[in-house]
Amino acid sequence: MSQADTDPQAASGDAAPQQRRSDLEQLPAEPRPAATWEPILRIAGVVIAILAAFLSGVIELLLSPLRAGDFVSVWRGDSIGSGGGPPIPLSIVLAVVLNYVIAWFAVSTTGKRWALGPPWAVWTLFMLIAAGVRTREGDYLLSGDNWVALVMILLGSLTFAVYAYRMIMRGISR
Repeated sequence: MSQADTDPQAASGDAAPQQRRSDLEQLPAEPRPAATWEPILRIAGVVIAILAAFLSGVIELLLSPLRAGDFVSVWRGDSIGSGGGPPIPLSIVLAVVLNYVIAWFAVSTTGKRWALGPPWAVWTLFMLIAAGVRTREGDYLLSGDNWVALVMILLGSLTFAVYAYRMIMRGISR
């Protein structure tokens, strides 16, 4: 008579209980090192995305009055916007591209959809505050007659909204 005839576990193909216990003892009891860094990386991802949104807002704000004649006048030491010619919508392009990259970075580093909200809010609030605050001399940081700045605010915030919409429609790939 074989062992399969007398032992029902051996007949069913299951491993012996002692072998299963030894397999369980070999499993690591400590969490993986990568799992302990995950919350820190998520927080760092959101913080970096917020800082990037603020920095890109400052750069776009400074480049919104850029004109074709500024390429010559800046080299002479004049400020941006002091040259003549038509306005160059470089800040609009930067707002769309950088905000899309910031949104992608925030969501991909954290793996959470909510991570899109803080950089979106920081960028939009920064632009709205810049549009309504006067300097000591009485000038607005973003004036109402600067169409580049107004379109930049619209398309910059809309970029975050489109990214959020697309993310909701397709879900997060993991």
